Amino acid sequence: MKKNALLNAAVHNSRPISKDGALERLFTLMFRGFVYPQIWEDPEVDLDALELTADKRIVTIASGGCNVLNYLTESPARIDAVDLNPAHVALSRLKLAALTHFPDHETYFRFFGHADERGNRRAFVRYLLPHLDEHTRRYWTAWTPLHGRRINYFTKNIYKFGLLGRFIGSVHTIARIHGMNPRVLLAVRTPEEQRAIFDATISPLFEKKLVRALCGMPVTLYGLGIPPAQFQSLMAASNGDISKLLRDRLERLACDYPIEENYFAWQAFGRGYDRHYRKAVPRYLRRENYELLRDLSERVTIHHASMTDWLSNQPAESLDGYVLLDAQDWMNERQMNALWAQIVRTAKPGARVIFRTAGEDSPLNGKLTPDLLSVWDHDVEDCRERSRHDRASIYGGFHLYIRRPN
Repeated sequence: MKKNALLNAAVHNSRPISKDGALERLFTLMFRGFVYPQIWEDPEVDLDALELTADKRIVTIASGGCNVLNYLTESPARIDAVDLNPAHVALSRLKLAALTHFPDHETYFRFFGHADERGNRRAFVRYLLPHLDEHTRRYWTAWTPLHGRRINYFTKNIYKFGLLGRFIGSVHTIARIHGMNPRVLLAVRTPEEQRAIFDATISPLFEKKLVRALCGMPVTLYGLGIPPAQFQSLMAASNGDISKLLRDRLERLACDYPIEENYFAWQAFGRGYDRHYRKAVPRYLRRENYELLRDLSERVTIHHASMTDWLSNQPAESLDGYVLLDAQDWMNERQMNALWAQIVRTAKPGARVIFRTAGEDSPLNGKLTPDLLSVWDHDVEDCRERSRHDRASIYGGFHLYIRRPN
């Protein structure tokens, strides 16, 4: 299957000549390239729900590859990561290869933690290039019109690139036009200061006519990786006022968790990680996890495939965990039932499935057939409590389904 056909099959649910069909095709056009330099699902919430042990085998959507390695710090037996987007596959494989072939943690942290130094290009050529598979090598050495070879992203702060990076940059530009600088939030140290700075600098933006108008346009939110179907879920969850919903979720990100350790807030407000104290960084970049991750890197395999297709080739009752990110917000009823038929077939008793949604409610209710839904336990209140602990704060719901004993 051609590399873009996987994505088209996942998103295109409407006739091309319809309004929804045109929006879906515009989204897939934008989504074919580099989208997420960092994944936006909190791995601490995930790991608490997955309960990984040394005998567990899990599968996850790869996205930017961060959480694949964050999960690996718990030493599961195996992690398979799948993704429809070839750019995400290339980024995830690059992170994995760097673990194996970089000489030390400092080189690794400068490459993915700083991600903006000229020495990163030399490190790529010297340590990684000879060891990359053909797809990953071609992706990172490909020429781009504005920045030369794509590996140069790592000399100019890769977190400013991709669809999400540019979206965050646009928000910063709008803020500065209105005399506000989101970076000031990174200097505060108390909850009271966080609240005061947010109320003074960020919250007023969502009262601006331009911002409210942009929030109501599906194309605007494509920069967050939100497809047309997910935009409709946001509309429903917000009662038609998406600007207020986004403001409320940004408030959680800015105010509900300590700034000095919330790397999601650092990416949103500072477009990077905490380089000095290295406290607001994901698990996979922490020095204390580096040697462990190097030793365990062979337990991870990255696949360019859809989750449903990959699962169809796995043995029955062979998996202990599934991480679906927010993929089901993209799916129609047929696609969702096809996915869960494979999950039910491949899940061991006690297996755990986690995912997030734009709205609060699970999309399985009313869409999944009773025979597929009836074998799972889903504690709604427990899921709401877990969602409240998600430091990324951009989703409406976190969901955990546990396979009942046969």
